[in-house]
Amino acid sequence: MPDEINWDTLTRSPNPNGADSAQRHRERSSPPPASWWRKAFAPALAVGATVLKFGWPVFKFLPMVLKTGGSMLLSIGAYAWLYGWKFAVGFVVLLFVHEMGHSIAAKACGLKVSAPVFIPFLGAQILLKEMPPNAWVEAIVGYGGPLLGTLGGLVAFAIGVYTGSPLFYALASSAFFLNLFNLVPIIPMDGGRIVTAISPWLWIVGILLLIPYLLFSLSGAGIYILILVATSLPRVWRQFKNRNDPESQRYYECTPSQRALVTLAYFGLVFFLAIAMSETHSILSPR
Repeated sequence: MPDEINWDTLTRSPNPNGADSAQRHRERSSPPPASWWRKAFAPALAVGATVLKFGWPVFKFLPMVLKTGGSMLLSIGAYAWLYGWKFAVGFVVLLFVHEMGHSIAAKACGLKVSAPVFIPFLGAQILLKEMPPNAWVEAIVGYGGPLLGTLGGLVAFAIGVYTGSPLFYALASSAFFLNLFNLVPIIPMDGGRIVTAISPWLWIVGILLLIPYLLFSLSGAGIYILILVATSLPRVWRQFKNRNDPESQRYYECTPSQRALVTLAYFGLVFFLAIAMSETHSILSPR
């Protein structure tokens, strides 16, 4: 058996043959050089693998972000065309706060909801992916939007008081009006969903409240109210038609304490928003 070769000795040997032998051995034992494409794309592949591993949640929700963000930008552009970009940004943010109130309330009740979608000059909406189990839950989800939207208006009002800026007073006034109008007891407005826990027959009161305005309004708002009334009438008719249906009766069943709480919360918020809107209007238009 030959003696063990000392490669360290061979590489320092003055013998040319020994040096050549060591060099050839290193060339045979070393891995082949990486091809050019591996050198060029290896860093990019490593970064891509890291992004896919840790950033998958971002890609998963990217369509939702694009839908909400894109419709927000579209609405900002539409409102900026009429009212200027500063008011447009503030108003769309207040719409977003209102819709997030619905989203938070729905998730607290265990309901799945869609991301907010903004519709220029019509506001914004989220969609429930499942029906509320009863009128009590429907009222909670409906109340969440005006409640958080009112808090957003109060923040704008406080900034207006602190800075004296008419812009924030105007945003607060718009928020108060928006949330007060949404409390009209008519389906599919928030008020119509809230009063289901009080009495669905209050929908008729909502229709009667809007009909005079509809008859004397020739503006675009009149068309919007016409759509609301036309949308509400079928559900009012179904309610009248199915008033003796056991399943329908179970849906609208609430405990006396639940009914009292919804009544107090609903009419209390209506009263507060009416006072708040009157106050901001007097600041913006002093006599």
